[in-house]
Amino acid sequence: MIPLSETRVIVTPLLTRICRAWVDGKRRLWLEGGTYASKTWSTLQFLRFLAEKNSTPLHITVTSETMPHLKRGCILDFQKIMGDDFKNANWNRTDFIYRWDTGSWIEFVSADVPSKFTGGRRDILFANEVNHIPKDTFDQGDMRTELFTIADWNPEGEFWFHHNRLADVPGNVLINTNYLEALDVLSPEKRAEIESWKELDPNRWRIYGLGLQGKIEGLVYPHFEQVDTLPQGAVFYGLDFGFASDPTVLVKNIILGDKLYSQQMVFDNSGLTNDQIGRKMTLLGVRREPIYPDPDEPKSAEELRRLGFNVIEVVKGKGSVAFGIQRVNQYYQHWTKDSLECIKEQRNFRYLKDRTTGEYRDETTHQWSHGMDARRYAVAPYQGAIQEAPKSRQSDFKF
Repeated sequence: MIPLSETRVIVTPLLTRICRAWVDGKRRLWLEGGTYASKTWSTLQFLRFLAEKNSTPLHITVTSETMPHLKRGCILDFQKIMGDDFKNANWNRTDFIYRWDTGSWIEFVSADVPSKFTGGRRDILFANEVNHIPKDTFDQGDMRTELFTIADWNPEGEFWFHHNRLADVPGNVLINTNYLEALDVLSPEKRAEIESWKELDPNRWRIYGLGLQGKIEGLVYPHFEQVDTLPQGAVFYGLDFGFASDPTVLVKNIILGDKLYSQQMVFDNSGLTNDQIGRKMTLLGVRREPIYPDPDEPKSAEELRRLGFNVIEVVKGKGSVAFGIQRVNQYYQHWTKDSLECIKEQRNFRYLKDRTTGEYRDETTHQWSHGMDARRYAVAPYQGAIQEAPKSRQSDFKF
């Protein structure tokens, strides 16, 4: 067993359970649970301890759906966990590899580049948010893992793990967890916020609070794809002004034929003033492109207009929200891979059910609405030039 008592970190019950699975010789560990359950954090702690304490050097691979997701998630957490022990000389910033003096090393590779993820062998694999990684990709990586595979996810709905009954496979162990396993590291304010979901959004409470199997039903925008970058085309922006704890969100959009491409440019929870929003847009290179703001904030829109931005006056009419949703859903929707918060919002943005009738209402989940609103504000009234998608050499001929 790793001597956790010698570490300088708070040991959560989940970390102890991960260590037990390793000591017991399990081949795969599946971690299903809610938000703030320390799934990712405790796993990265375990990998660090193992790399430093194991009697033989280990090759460790950490993956998730895209490199932006890794950078903002596992890589950032890993650097925080290492703290003052992180040695810049041991960190390859190009290949995202950290090497310990023990000979062990950890690499961070995104699952959307299969040649890197599945090409070589490793001792340990950690697949973060594995429900967003295709099964074939995961299987290829797992087959090339010699000792131990760990995978975690939020129980947003059934996916290939459940369909294939992998919890019943010999050598596999499933751990269900939630925020109660991380109370020693969770602030009272965050605990109160999580527990408030019980009344405000029962489905969110079940999935992200209790960590129980749920299902994201009634999605407003059910389908989208991820792309590396925006294509060339006429740019227009949507802007949702922040208020109190709500973020300020700026979304950049391009329409080509029947395809809508969007990129999250700003997603800021710090309570930006309009002057600060203006400075951010200037730094981002926003010039004379049209900006469609929240129609409920005409004063803020006017202040940005006086700062020299091309803020379009938008009038909110009856049925405008439903019309805007319909307009967005007319397109095949795409987000750039670095639009992390907006991608998460689209995966969770849904209509709420009436508790009495069980029928869906017109009301949507506020928590996941900010990037969705910013995009809708722009797409609904947009009357600019909608270009044809570039032609390719693809055909129906088969050789």
